[in-house]
Formats: sequence, C-alpha cells, structure tokens
Amino acid sequence: MARQRVTIAAIAEAAGVSVPTVSRVLNGRSDVSPQTRELIERLLREHDYRPRNSRHSGRARLVDLVFNDLDSPWALELIRGVEDVSHAAGVGTVVSQVHHRTTAARQWLQNLRARASDGVIFVTSDVAEPIHAELHRLKVPVVIIDPAGGAAADVPTIGATNWSGGRTATDHLLSLGHRRIGFVAGPKDLLCSRARLDGYRAALEAAGLRAEEELIETGDFRHESGFAAANKLLGLENPPTAIFASSDLMALGACEAARRRGLRVPDQLSVVGFDDLPESRWASPPLTTVRQPLAEMGALAARTVLRLSRGETIETPRVELVTKLMVRESTASLGETRG
Repeated sequence: MARQRVTIAAIAEAAGVSVPTVSRVLNGRSDVSPQTRELIERLLREHDYRPRNSRHSGRARLVDLVFNDLDSPWALELIRGVEDVSHAAGVGTVVSQVHHRTTAARQWLQNLRARASDGVIFVTSDVAEPIHAELHRLKVPVVIIDPAGGAAADVPTIGATNWSGGRTATDHLLSLGHRRIGFVAGPKDLLCSRARLDGYRAALEAAGLRAEEELIETGDFRHESGFAAANKLLGLENPPTAIFASSDLMALGACEAARRRGLRVPDQLSVVGFDDLPESRWASPPLTTVRQPLAEMGALAARTVLRLSRGETIETPRVELVTKLMVRESTASLGETRG
C-alpha cells in the first residue's frame, strides 16, 4: 500500500477483514475482537492512515489526556494505550500534567478552549465542579481513569478490579504459609488504594486472621515511600515474613529495604507488587505482582471518549478491567524461608 494513497479498503485487504470491520475500529466501536482490533490498529499506524473527511474539518482533531503526575512508568503505559487508539482514528493526543494547582488547571482549561478538544481523559483525579461545568458548557466529553472519589453520574469511568486484585495477592501469600503479611497502601484519597487495602483485609479475615494496624503502612506509589514503609515494617519486634505493596514501584522499594538489612528476597522475605510494569519482569528477582491492564485501560478510555464525541450513548458508565496475579520469583513458601 502506498502510504500517500492508503484507503480503508486497502487496510481491510491487508488485515483480511471487511471494510465495515475497519470502520468499526476507526469509530471506536466495541464489537470487534481484541485480536482483530490490535491487528487493524497496527496496520493503521504502520501505514499512517488519516481519514480524508471529518466532521471536524478546518481544525485538528485532538484528545486531551490529563495527569496529576507523569513521573511514573504506569503513566507511559496509559499514554501508549490512548495513543494507539487515537492515532488509528486520526486523532492527536495532548498530554498535560496539572497536579492539583489551581493556576495550572486554569491555564490548561484556557489552552483547551483555544484548541477545541474532542474530549478529555483525566487520570486518578476527580473533576472539580468549575472545570466540569465549563467542559459541559463547551460540550467536551469527559472520561476518568481510576477516579479519586465518586465521579459525577454523567462521567464514564475506567478502572481495574482492585479489590479482587488485592485479595488475590494476599491469598497467594497465605497459600504459601505466610501469616504476618505487611501491607503498603497507596494514597488514602484514591478509590483504587482503598479497594486494594479492603481486598487485603478481606483475604486475612477469610483466613481467620486479623489485619493488624502495625502491619499496615501508607505510601504514595513511588519507590521511596515503599522503601520507607518496608523499613518500618521490617523494624518491628515481630516483623512480617511477607510484604504486599499496592504498586510495583513501592514493592521494588521494599525489596531494596530488605537488601540493605541483609534479607534475601524471597528466601527471607516474600514481596508482591501491583501493576505489572515492564521493569518488574527484569527486577532481581523478578517481581510477583498483580497485573493491572494499564494500556488496555487507556485504549478503552480513548475509544469511549471518541464515541462520546460522536454523540453515541455509552452502555455502562463504570467499567472495571480484570486484574491477574503474575507469579514470579519474589515469593516463596514460608517453609522455604528464614534460612
């Protein structure tokens, strides 16, 4: 296919599918199998397909992706998912970091007015009422990934099964014989953090154990907080034999705290994370973790906001994608530890 003359029909032929199937992918429709969608989106990217006609003629089509913080590998995974879908649909992605500063939010909103965004995806935040009202006035659709609290009823949200992920991780450690299991929670103001903590508590309760407050520390999802929290836990008179950290970065920080204390992972301390970031597979030892489908969450958020921009109705306002335990080498049976 000549790049300058690529058509939907040519993409369909290369993918071995019908033209309507390619159109459904371009329009963000959900009635396409994941394997077929991935193939079509890859071909659209490789051949730099751009729609020739658009209802937005006269201006660039753009989607805004807004983070409180960008200094984490999980942010890159979300960006990758959003960009895959938006690029395939001929839409640009504008990435912003707003934190919680009023001046930054005001400047971002001013920039958005100037570029007439097709939609906004917020990550781990709530939409302040003034911003929500202004976006509603501008008829700019909004989707939130991992909302901090309860989102407005008319705002679709994308998340993961954080409660079941927290329970599965704790159940894994219990199945290995661990009974004193430390937990490093994420920020208390985030729903995902509270859900993972509740899953941890539920697993202990189901095993007939009490969640001891001295075994629970709070971090901010970064390495340093995991290191500090693990140091407190390992400094207890009766320290845990395992630590479940509610992010991979905090789990890696916990591993470093153990190393500096002369403890071997998993021989003397089992560690579990949450996210399944690419670097977790290359840690030493490779990290047992709960896979959160971050790229898929970003892709679904992009498809949802593009559908809203076309005036389509979203069937389910709250979607949670399934988490999965990835057992690697950072966990071991208690009978094989403390040697």
